[in-house]
Amino acid sequence: MAGLSGKKEKVDKAGPSGGGGKKKKDVKKETGLGLSVKKDENFGEWYSEVCKHEMIEYYDISGCYILRPWSMAIWEIMQTFFDAEIKKMKVKNCYFPLFVSPGVLEKEKDHIEGFAPEVAWVTKSGKSDLEVPIAIRPTSETVMYPYYSKWIRGHRDLPLKLNQWCNVVRWEFSNPTPFIRSREFLWQEGHTAFATKEEADKEVLEILELYRRIYEEYLAVPVVKGMKSENEKFAGGLYTTSVEAFIPNTGRGVQGATSHCLGQNFAKMFEINFENEKGETEMVWQNSWAYSTRTIGVMIMTHGDDKGLILPPKVASVQVVVIPVPYKDANTQGIFDACTATVAALSEAGIRAEEDLRDNYSPGWKYSNWEMKGVPLRIEIGPRDLENDQVRTVRRDNGVKEDIPRGSLVEHVKELLEKIQANMYEVAKQKREACVEEIKTWDEFIVALNKKKLILAPWCDEEEVERDVKARTKGETGAAKTLCSPFEQPELPEGTLCFASGKPAKKWTYWGRSY
Repeated sequence: MAGLSGKKEKVDKAGPSGGGGKKKKDVKKETGLGLSVKKDENFGEWYSEVCKHEMIEYYDISGCYILRPWSMAIWEIMQTFFDAEIKKMKVKNCYFPLFVSPGVLEKEKDHIEGFAPEVAWVTKSGKSDLEVPIAIRPTSETVMYPYYSKWIRGHRDLPLKLNQWCNVVRWEFSNPTPFIRSREFLWQEGHTAFATKEEADKEVLEILELYRRIYEEYLAVPVVKGMKSENEKFAGGLYTTSVEAFIPNTGRGVQGATSHCLGQNFAKMFEINFENEKGETEMVWQNSWAYSTRTIGVMIMTHGDDKGLILPPKVASVQVVVIPVPYKDANTQGIFDACTATVAALSEAGIRAEEDLRDNYSPGWKYSNWEMKGVPLRIEIGPRDLENDQVRTVRRDNGVKEDIPRGSLVEHVKELLEKIQANMYEVAKQKREACVEEIKTWDEFIVALNKKKLILAPWCDEEEVERDVKARTKGETGAAKTLCSPFEQPELPEGTLCFASGKPAKKWTYWGRSY
């Protein structure tokens, strides 16, 4: 990977003096390497700076971002996993057009009302006004379902399971944030149709489990699986399940991915009927499910520190970077050869490794640069390492250094990467759990909310009560709302009352502010 593009001339001057002490600070100042704010002091600015370091580039249209190779590689790794898993479930990939006619888009009233403020419209061709404006998809239910109606005729045509990897446009007006809230983003969207509700219900949870695995097994981010409230469910759907993450620094929840059961509402609107085995006409049961590049933003927010990104090994395009540390009069070529041989051995074993042999940057500058990029493991090779037939490993997650014999390097690195992945998840889980506060009363709720907690509260499960909570907590930092009701419910003692209404509670629900 390139260093700091566009600043090479400055780096050339500063590079050789970047070894340590005061000189290292001078290098940082001159090249712009390093973050200007701390994560705990100004989270928004910190996040923006981390994203700008080779993850994204700001575009000249507000709310749109260029995904650079460093972030695109993460998306591709997740895509490879998820695509293989859904193919095991007999889901097939397809592609539908980006454009939607107004008549089709507006066919499902509740659905379009949920998206109307975010829909972007094409109104001109060249300098001429279009006779009928064309919408750009905010999601693809209304794009795809007229054709489901055409393709599904009898029970033998079911189930129909399609997925597309594509972009969607939602013309957000509030606080665009790289990866988290943007006007165009990448995602996958699955759209399936079944003969029975039981089949649809089963798939909803199978897909949700895949989303949990993406977050917990790949991104090392703990999530809660649960049910969205009626107010927060997908517009026009029957029910919505989600995986919910939480960012301790900001005290905000993040809807990580959603798996919806659409019921038969869209089937009714688009006349998606089939003839069952008895020759009777029935409507299909449908699901839709999606995760997006928002996943990357959640990962950055969860793991990054004051040095920059920290990438979980499973999604890092470079898992190990090997850096030569030649001193004056050292056998530089021998050190370089050892670096190249190390990378070859690691690559042969399936580990994604690169050497950084650039001679116009000091080792100290390279350390800082690769730390900023979040590479999980650094290997240093200097004259003493060459002499002792060893290398030094430095972990990005906790900074632990270790001298390893070259003979057992591959096995040791594999073990280290597994430990880093596991440790990142455990650290994130402990931080998240420290933020969970169980409350019983409104006063306790307000105190916990002001302390930026993830609040677990007994709730009567009434829409009007949730709307009232939103209204009563509305402020500069946003209103509180339900995040999800976890599938793993704590015991709810008989007689427990809703924290907000005083009515009998029906369930435990997570509440908080959210992105």
